[in-house]
Amino acid sequence: MAVSRHADAVAPVRASGPFSIWITRHVSTGIGSLGRLLRQPVASLMIVLVIAVTLALPAAINVVVKNARAVSGSWDNALDFSVFLKQELSLSEAEGLARLIGQRADVDSVELISSSDALAEFRLQSGFGAALDQLPDNPLPHTLVVRPSGGNTSASLILLQEEIGNLPESDYVQVDTEWVQRFHAILDIVRQAIVIGSALLAAAIVVIIGNTIRLDIENRREEIEVTKLIGASNAFVRRPFLWTGFWYGLFGGLMALALVHYALFLLEDPVARLAGLYQSKLAIASMDAVESAAITGIGVFLGLFASWFTAARHMRRIEPR
Repeated sequence: MAVSRHADAVAPVRASGPFSIWITRHVSTGIGSLGRLLRQPVASLMIVLVIAVTLALPAAINVVVKNARAVSGSWDNALDFSVFLKQELSLSEAEGLARLIGQRADVDSVELISSSDALAEFRLQSGFGAALDQLPDNPLPHTLVVRPSGGNTSASLILLQEEIGNLPESDYVQVDTEWVQRFHAILDIVRQAIVIGSALLAAAIVVIIGNTIRLDIENRREEIEVTKLIGASNAFVRRPFLWTGFWYGLFGGLMALALVHYALFLLEDPVARLAGLYQSKLAIASMDAVESAAITGIGVFLGLFASWFTAARHMRRIEPR
């Protein structure tokens, strides 16, 4: 009886493709680098903690500015300013001027308060009704309450007020929004300071990770020389150090997110009590998914850049003897 071979038994074994081999080597190297970090838990944790605190500082300040802008968003009416028109201006002329100013791109809305309405409100709130009846004429002018649009800056608000105040129909412009403008100016300064501080802290992270990778390279100098002696390229030797920088950046970014969220959690009750005293429903705005991903991504990028730069710089100096 003849023995027949199965088709799979004689089928040639297909070699893995270059991409599969590349992925397999990277996964293996990444797991090996992670294991090396876990074998030194205290030293690795200290480095990750330093990176986390460095990333958490600008992230926390950014959250504070974000909440401050959210609170100041309810102060839009505080940006309003009053335009007192000349006494001889009629009501129809005041209405036409209100429509003309309302057509400006930097103006959100214009409210006209007629002189009769202003006098009636003043009579109601002042309690001098009998004294006001003795006046021969209404001394109050027509008034425009101008609300600027949200896209205005501090400079454009001042320009808008000056242009409306220079109109021939305008008599006086009353502005009570200097404190709001100062507040927004302070927020702009803080936002620029965050950018500058983040750049300096990013440089500090690069130095920290780079110095760690340099020490690791020096400790493994003999291993690198032997690896190069059997024909390994600089890219192959540099690969585990890149993964080390990746893990440092990833864990540092995740720990930074944990620190920021924990700080926000601690502030929830005090903020809720403060909001209750003012009969408000103020809630702390946390970081969204995009901001969280950006913090983690920045940590990974800085880790990879620092490890690549340091490894590429020192790898050229290590050659087998």
